[in-house]
Amino acid sequence: MGGFFGAISKKNCLSDVFYGTDYNSHLGTRRAGMATYSPEYGMKHTIHNIEGAYFRSKFEDGLPKFGEPTSGIGVISDTDAQPVIIQSHLGRMAVVTVARIDNFEEIEQYLLDNKHHFTEFSGGKTNQTEMIAILIAEGKTLEDGVAHMFSKIKGSCSLLILHEDGTIYAVRDKLGRTPIIVGKKDGAVAVSSESSAFHNLGYDIDYFIGPGEILKITADGWQQVRPAGDKMQICSFFWVYFGFPSCEYEGINVDTVRCAMGEELGKNDDTEADFVCGIPDSGIGHAIGYAIGRKIPYKRGILKYTPTWPRSFTPAHQSMRSLVAKMKLLPNRQMLNGQRVVFLDDSIVRGTQLKGNSQMMFNCGAKEIHMRIACPPMVYSCRYLNFSSTQNDLELITRSIIEQLEGSHDKNLHEYVDPASPKYQKMVEMMRERFGMTSLKFNTVDDLIKAIGLHKEKVCTHCFDGSSYY
Repeated sequence: MGGFFGAISKKNCLSDVFYGTDYNSHLGTRRAGMATYSPEYGMKHTIHNIEGAYFRSKFEDGLPKFGEPTSGIGVISDTDAQPVIIQSHLGRMAVVTVARIDNFEEIEQYLLDNKHHFTEFSGGKTNQTEMIAILIAEGKTLEDGVAHMFSKIKGSCSLLILHEDGTIYAVRDKLGRTPIIVGKKDGAVAVSSESSAFHNLGYDIDYFIGPGEILKITADGWQQVRPAGDKMQICSFFWVYFGFPSCEYEGINVDTVRCAMGEELGKNDDTEADFVCGIPDSGIGHAIGYAIGRKIPYKRGILKYTPTWPRSFTPAHQSMRSLVAKMKLLPNRQMLNGQRVVFLDDSIVRGTQLKGNSQMMFNCGAKEIHMRIACPPMVYSCRYLNFSSTQNDLELITRSIIEQLEGSHDKNLHEYVDPASPKYQKMVEMMRERFGMTSLKFNTVDDLIKAIGLHKEKVCTHCFDGSSYY
């Protein structure tokens, strides 16, 4: 995944760009970058590796080199090094993206066949942000170039462009899979993946950019360059997990939705328990809602230790990731001892960490461990965003169980996404056995959509039910 932030002001906006980008740090863990424009220095940019470090620690010392810019963009990325600077007939541009291109090799070959070349590489591969920038530069105008880019790629792409004249262009993905929000304050306009970046910088939410829409942004305001499309498929996982609790997408608050998800689980559960607890951090909102719906106390039976374990520390190997996840969570032994506890978590992907967590809680004296998951089981890996820790169906715990039951990981999938199906119930029971829990239940797609409050056709639920749109 990833997130970005841009600001343009009638005075120095460097502080806003720096802190605004930092407020998107929970969306990515690998690379970060900033590009700015000032009448005195023109365009400047820098990129850092943030694996094992915080954004601020990598960029703070280098801020003086940017001078006093009047516009700038920043990005936190889980994919390629950004921003990418290109010179084209559309002008000199700094480009940042939140994107996933499914037909990457096809686009790469198309551009090479048309005598383009690539200069940026990420992990030995062509940099996808440069690829997107080149596609846009094939257009007669920026609007034409964006339409051309959308027609070529499969997947998703939202981006910010800082033009050499200091103007910022904000482009939301064709189907709005990733959000972009506009904020305003006196003499300045900002644009961000996360609205939670606005408040402490003095911005108020002004506008939610629509699917495929392009805005041209100046310090005086914004104007529409390309209208929004009719269809939207915003990723439901922003509300389930990725979004910061105070953030809003389409005017809908993240933590309000999480509480609603948990409340539905609580209302539909008759499990006897002494208290409910959220797996921190994303499980907390779900657990508070469950406590309201089930009418049992919320207590902190497990806590997260973050001073020396930043989220951005994400090792490449699964064994080390599991160790880091374990080291971050500290059980409250005295509170757990002899208790029947309902734990809320956002999702289960591989499930490798959950088994250890369950055993840890039993070792602390918990009498019963009931796990409730805020979203439905993930039966399909994400085709449109890099939101989960795996992009491979075979790595999903659901698929390993389906393979065990069916002899093939992709057989009768429609039955395994139906909560009323015996096959679904058998799959969940086998997951419970693997994790060693007293009970395990998931939310349904219908209740997830109800909690979000948008029509089903406006929300992407592909990972849960296999629905697909390009």
